[in-house]
Amino acid sequence: MHDTLYFSDQHLQVRDMVRDFEQVVKPSARQYDLESKFPWDNVKQMAELGLFGIPWPEELGGAGMDYLSYIIVIHELAKVDASHAITVSAHTTLGTSPIVDFGTEEQKRRYVPRLAAGKVLAGFGLTETGAGSDAGGTKTVALDKGDHFVLNGSKIFITHAGVGEVFVVSARTDPAAQKTRGITAFIVTKDTTDLAEAARVGVGHDAALPKCPGVLAAKKEDKLGWRASDTRELVFQDAIVPKENVLGTMNDGFRQFLHTLDGGRIGLGALALGIAEGALAECLRYTTTRKQFGKPIASFQGVHFALADMATEIEAAQHLVYHAAWLKQHGRPFKREAAMAKLYASELAMRATTKAVQLHGGYGYTTDYPVERMMRDAKICEIGEGTSEIQRIVIARQLLGDLVD
Repeated sequence: MHDTLYFSDQHLQVRDMVRDFEQVVKPSARQYDLESKFPWDNVKQMAELGLFGIPWPEELGGAGMDYLSYIIVIHELAKVDASHAITVSAHTTLGTSPIVDFGTEEQKRRYVPRLAAGKVLAGFGLTETGAGSDAGGTKTVALDKGDHFVLNGSKIFITHAGVGEVFVVSARTDPAAQKTRGITAFIVTKDTTDLAEAARVGVGHDAALPKCPGVLAAKKEDKLGWRASDTRELVFQDAIVPKENVLGTMNDGFRQFLHTLDGGRIGLGALALGIAEGALAECLRYTTTRKQFGKPIASFQGVHFALADMATEIEAAQHLVYHAAWLKQHGRPFKREAAMAKLYASELAMRATTKAVQLHGGYGYTTDYPVERMMRDAKICEIGEGTSEIQRIVIARQLLGDLVD
C-alpha cells in the first residue's frame, strides 16, 4: 500500500517508532509464548513509549494523535507478536474508549490519564457462558441498593482479567426488559492478580485507585494462541459498584457496547493484517535461503504462486482496514466497512499463516520458527470481537437495510 494514500509524516514517524520497538519484542516473543507469561517488562516499555494513550487528547494524558496512528501501532506490533498487539488493542479500544466516548467529565479525569499512561491496564466484559454472539442474553445482574449497585455473575474470556484493574462491563439493571433492553454499562475496578510483578516493573497497578470489593479474576485460561496475553473469567460476587461508576445512560448499555465493538473490529482487522504480513516476511526470508534440488525454493513456480497470492490478499486487506479506520477518524459511517475489514483480514490471517507453515515444511511445525505461533495466533481473529459468521450478518444487514426482517 502506498504510504501517501493515508499516512502523513507523523504517521510514518509512529510506524518507525514501533518498528524500532519490534526489535525488543521479537527476541522475547517465543519465550513468553512458550511459558504463557504476560510480558510485564515489555509492557513497561510500551507504556514509556506512550503506546497505551496514542489516540487520546493531551488534556486527558494521551499522546493527542489520531485514530490512524493507533491502528498503525496495532498493525505493526502484530507483525512480530499478536499477544503484544492485543495488549494495546484490548486496553485502548475495549477498555478505555467506552469511558472516553460515554463517560462523564469526572469519569474521564479519574480513569483516562491512568489508562493512557499505562499505569493500569483496562479490559471489557461482555461475553458470558450463555451470551456470546447473542450478547443480549446477558445474565449478570446489578441490583440498585441506593448509593451503589451490587453485581452478581461473571464474564468469560476477558483479556487482562488477571493483570488489569479497570473494566467496562455489562449487567442487567431491568430484569423485566426483554433481550437487549435493560442492560447498563459499568466501570468496575479490581486489584491485579500479580501485584508483586506489577509493582516490580512500575506499571499495571495503582493503589490510589478505589477498588470495587467482590470483583475477582479466576484462573488463567490455557489457550491455543495469544498465549502471552492474559485471559480469564471475571467474577462478580456481591460486587459493590458505586452509583458514580454507571457509564452513560441507564439501560442503554447494549447500544454503547455495539458502538465499541464496531471500532474494535477495525483494531482486530489491523492485528490480523499484521499477522499475515509477518508470516509473508518470514516466508520471504526462508524461501530465499532454503535450498532444495540445488537452488533456493523461492525459484520454484509453486512457491511463486503461494507468495504472490499472499501478497495480493495482504494488499487488499490493507486497503479494507485503513479505509475503515479513515472513515471512523473522519466521523463517517463505518459499521459495514469495519465488519468487512475484520472478516477479510482475519480469514486472510489463517490462510496466510497456514500457507507459511506449509512453505517452511517440517521446520514450520516447530517452535524454532515463528510461523507456527503466527498460525495459532491467527485463529482467534476469526472468533474474537464477533465471529466471522456475525461479521457476515452485520454486512448483510447493512446491505439489505429494511428490505427484509
